[in-house]
Amino acid sequence: MILKEIMAISGEPGLFKFIAQGKNAIIVEHLETKKRSSSYSSAKVSSLEDIAIFTDKEDLPLGKVFDLIHEKENGGPAVDSKADVDKLKSWFEGILPEYSKDKVYTSDIKKVAQWYNILHKLNLLVKEEPEATTETKTAPVAEKKKRKAKPEPKA
Repeated sequence: MILKEIMAISGEPGLFKFIAQGKNAIIVEHLETKKRSSSYSSAKVSSLEDIAIFTDKEDLPLGKVFDLIHEKENGGPAVDSKADVDKLKSWFEGILPEYSKDKVYTSDIKKVAQWYNILHKLNLLVKEEPEATTETKTAPVAEKKKRKAKPEPKA
């Protein structure tokens, strides 16, 4: 999933889209209500792209978790984030069996389900582009210009 401009703000419900950088704050737009507001440096703002889920092996980016949910739910919505705790845990274990039971709390699972459902409802669940091949990644090397030797001054 491409989550670069989607943000979660601590203490604020829902998800936000990054609009612009101000002098002392960022301007964001609530995804559902479309209301714009400022988020100051005192608020904890996290891009969904920077969030990962702890697993027994290595941390799994949230975008990959959303891809797994999308596959398991056949493109449909996830479980309701207000469902019973046991139902949420068993649902999440079906998606990501190797998640760390010690580090991933029920509140984290609720957020993942809630965020997925918001993005699903707004049709913002877009698969990431496959990585470019090595041919498109390498830029042509510019040739260095040869300098002409300066003529020596005549006496």
